[in-house]
Amino acid sequence: MTSRRDRHPLRVGALLWPQKTTWAELREAVLAADAAGLDSLWTWDHLHAIVGDPDQGIFEGWALVAAWAAITERAQLGLMVGANTFRNPGLTAKTAVTIDHVSGGRAWLGIGGAWFEHEHVAHGIDFGSGFGERLDWLEEAVAAMAGLLRGEDVTSADGARYRFRELRHRPLPVRGPGHLPIMIGGGGEKKTLRTVARHADGWNVTGSLETMKRKVDVLHGHCADVGRDMAEIEFTLFPYVCLRDDPREARAALRERLARHGDDYDPDPAVDFLGPEERVAEMWRPYVALGFTHLIPDLAAPFDRETIERLPQLRALMAGA
Repeated sequence: MTSRRDRHPLRVGALLWPQKTTWAELREAVLAADAAGLDSLWTWDHLHAIVGDPDQGIFEGWALVAAWAAITERAQLGLMVGANTFRNPGLTAKTAVTIDHVSGGRAWLGIGGAWFEHEHVAHGIDFGSGFGERLDWLEEAVAAMAGLLRGEDVTSADGARYRFRELRHRPLPVRGPGHLPIMIGGGGEKKTLRTVARHADGWNVTGSLETMKRKVDVLHGHCADVGRDMAEIEFTLFPYVCLRDDPREARAALRERLARHGDDYDPDPAVDFLGPEERVAEMWRPYVALGFTHLIPDLAAPFDRETIERLPQLRALMAGA
């Protein structure tokens, strides 16, 4: 049997905040990350800033990923994660496949139930009756998108939320039918993790080691219920990461960046990976033992070039252990 580590080697990426920044800053950071050899690049899908004042400037997510696809060569690309409520799932699947072709087969379809009520109210987007309903919508949407990515006809004349009529998409993903991976974000134990078990190629979440142990156990149960090998799903983790030789310098650098966004940073040693590569590796290893082989640091503008350039060294150190 193929092990999880055989299926999912250690990888490092970066999640670049699209708020309170400029296209020039984002472009420079993305090109630096791609040149440094990061495995993946991600951004949010929000219409208003989610850290600090909501009226701070922010860019739209899929448009940014499309722009990145045209200027990068190596890194895989996606939203961490898309707001299912914003778009019809057929449109989301079509957008992801278009970006997959622009990038030469490097796109992921990141999706989640959505949580930020402010942006929904401001834009007149239906927020549903609560998390439960939005997660029901997510399950229905992801099932449809997975079918479209496999090249199937999708017909749902009586769906609770979505209705399709003999819907089929062409072209298919660059890597072939079903080979544009779906990343689902969130840790809801009753509904989100059930949807992960049924449909996801990747799962994105963060939290303390104790919390992640419980989430993995719950996901394992859902996978058993649907007859899915949990090892098929790539686990991704997005803590704050700041690589410096001195952990105190790392904390100061992170605090300074978050202050730009109006965030009064309070370090949490349980979930913040700060310091030199050796120290951060020690923090990551117990998560890797749980299956979290893909580390995706949460990076606020101004983007931390030192961390970006040192992340491949962290991956090499972990791989050599």
